[in-house]
Amino acid sequence: MAGIYVHIPFCKSKCSYCDFTSFPDKLCYAESYMACVYREMAMRSAELKDYVFQTLYIGGGTPSVIDENYIAMLIAAAKKYFNLTADAEITIEMNPGTVSAKKIQTYLKCGVNRFSVGLQTAVDSQLADLGRIHNLKDYLNCAKLLKGRNFSADVMFGLKNQTIADLEKSIETAAYSGANHISTYALTPEDGTPIYTEYLNGELPDGDEVADMYAFIVKKLRSLGYERYEVSNFAKRGKESRHNLNYWKRGEYIGFGVSASSCINNVRMTNTFDLDEYFKCILSNHFAVVNREEIDKAGQEEEFIMLALRTAAGINLEDYASLFGADFTQKYAKAIQKTREYVEFSPKTFKIKDEYLFVQNSIIIEYLNAGA
Repeated sequence: MAGIYVHIPFCKSKCSYCDFTSFPDKLCYAESYMACVYREMAMRSAELKDYVFQTLYIGGGTPSVIDENYIAMLIAAAKKYFNLTADAEITIEMNPGTVSAKKIQTYLKCGVNRFSVGLQTAVDSQLADLGRIHNLKDYLNCAKLLKGRNFSADVMFGLKNQTIADLEKSIETAAYSGANHISTYALTPEDGTPIYTEYLNGELPDGDEVADMYAFIVKKLRSLGYERYEVSNFAKRGKESRHNLNYWKRGEYIGFGVSASSCINNVRMTNTFDLDEYFKCILSNHFAVVNREEIDKAGQEEEFIMLALRTAAGINLEDYASLFGADFTQKYAKAIQKTREYVEFSPKTFKIKDEYLFVQNSIIIEYLNAGA
């Protein structure tokens, strides 16, 4: 399985927690940028002619902030230059404050069949604190336009002044508005972002409070018919994100646009984070890659373990043996013994117990150290 990712780095304003590559003051460059993305696709087409792509994910930034016709041309370019399957999952991220019926109709007409909508929270004061440009009414209007469609909603927890009741309102809003997939993310205050000051001042919930919120999320979403299939992702049966599943299974993917990452044939590449440099490279017919790393067998094994243990399914032991020529339970016997109360396995799978999935990083590190 292989996927395509396209990064649209424009937005109306920078959210207070955002550490992604996005430019709220450069929307005027959208037409030129998209022309470069189409050109970058053409430049990569020959080397990827034998690949079959099952997903196309348009992320950002805020892809829905640019003219919808650019998205239509983007999807047309992807279909022109690459072997995109007829049933490919085509996702676009949307901010409810940038959506219209006309935009959604254009997206549908050009082949978008999955939408990822940033609700974040159903409490307007918390949305304002996050620097979001939308409010609850905007989200509900967006969900109404997507009624009956395949869409996911993002919900954040660990926010300033957020209570369990606030979180329940947000989850119920996402669920009752028709989202068949819900992604939940703990607020991560990154150094250099405005919200980091709130973190330093002790204004955000502590680790125990955040853990309690996550436990509530799992229980609440299960009661609403959403099953957790990855630490942050919950879906109705059959509505899992195929694009993200490809990442967690160490599938191959190609990224286009500023800051986009790729992993093809165990070579990881990252494009420049500088918009001007991206323009300069593409317009002079050079790739914009600033970092290229070949992943050796040990690195492949580490990634396989780390990514699989993030999922509810865990490690497929037959797949591990086939890929790395070893018995997982034998090679990692010491790590298994050390973490035995947190993990479980059957003849075919090895995984972190459901109740410990939220603290998977501290468990996974034992296996990465054991394999080093």
